[in-house]
Amino acid sequence: MAESSDYVVVGAGLAGAATAWQLAARGHQVTILERNVPASHDGSSHGSARIFRYAYPDPFYTRAVLESKALWDGLAQDTGTALISPAGAVDYGPERNPRLLAFVLSGEGIEHELLSASEARARWPQLAFDTEVLWHPGAGVIDAETAVNVMVALAVRNGAEMLTGWTLRSIERQGAGYRLFSSTGQTFDAGNVVISAGGWLPGLLGQLSLPSGFVAGLPKISVRQEQAFHFRYRDAQSAGQWPTFIHKAADIQAYGLPGGRDAGFAGQKVAEYNGGKPIPSAAKQTGKVDPANRRRVVDYVQRYLPGLDPEPYAETTCLFTNTPHEDFLIDRIDNLTVVSPCSGHGAKFAPLIGQWAAGLAAGTGSVPDRFRSATVPAGGR
Repeated sequence: MAESSDYVVVGAGLAGAATAWQLAARGHQVTILERNVPASHDGSSHGSARIFRYAYPDPFYTRAVLESKALWDGLAQDTGTALISPAGAVDYGPERNPRLLAFVLSGEGIEHELLSASEARARWPQLAFDTEVLWHPGAGVIDAETAVNVMVALAVRNGAEMLTGWTLRSIERQGAGYRLFSSTGQTFDAGNVVISAGGWLPGLLGQLSLPSGFVAGLPKISVRQEQAFHFRYRDAQSAGQWPTFIHKAADIQAYGLPGGRDAGFAGQKVAEYNGGKPIPSAAKQTGKVDPANRRRVVDYVQRYLPGLDPEPYAETTCLFTNTPHEDFLIDRIDNLTVVSPCSGHGAKFAPLIGQWAAGLAAGTGSVPDRFRSATVPAGGR
């Protein structure tokens, strides 16, 4: 007899852990199936450094960050665990439009300042600003790995089962529910399934027993193997004085944040946004840093970050799963829910994505139409 559960969540990254936590907290029978371990390094939710920020050109996302922050605060309070470290954020560059971001933050009542380049350089001489700058002090750094482990622990405390080393190969309809097959021949039966497989999703879509019309309606999902580099602070005493940043110059889009535990708290984590090479799915990642990307980022640091030693002292690869418009994917059909917080900005929304996905999977809540392109007609959005 195959093991069974009312709800099976596939994938224990940020989105999967949050969904399992929310489902278990509502009293549902939940099993989490994870191909490796929670927040595994070959996924998208490992490590201690992800940007938390409010600045978006689209007010929808800024409002969603406010909702998510309330859930983050509740999670931290319930567990006694600090999950977001304050740092503040600066946004600048000719392609970033700080004035628009300031306008959006004003509309939502979020504290911010709009500074000239010279004012910003006086405040943060370790950064070379090329346009006016939006500063909002409420931003910070999420400890992604700790957040995953905390949410999994809460799910288990509420009765969920966590199974590691369980690699999903395919899913078939089984009566009113589904039978899941692992790569090693194990089976698991579920009344409801939530697929939160991150960069493995493109390779799984054809194996999920989904109606062809549903699959055709999903946004195009692409995966990139990205690189991130850690650069030492020239002045070790400046370690607590670095904000997170997003800089959209004409020739490169870069972001950076205090590297935290990932690299010994000794420097800034810097990366080119969507600078990695496309791969068919996470299964094809190599874990090898692209020398051309390293050269671009080192050149960027030399030009724009005078407070850093431009020789990286640590480097890593990671995965970005993208949709064309950078919206998330949270959709459901026939008791199967697909969840993908795409495009490199989903971490800050993890508790809210879990709330949305759990409500959708259980049939008790709604998800914004913009995330349901496979089941909500375009005219209804």
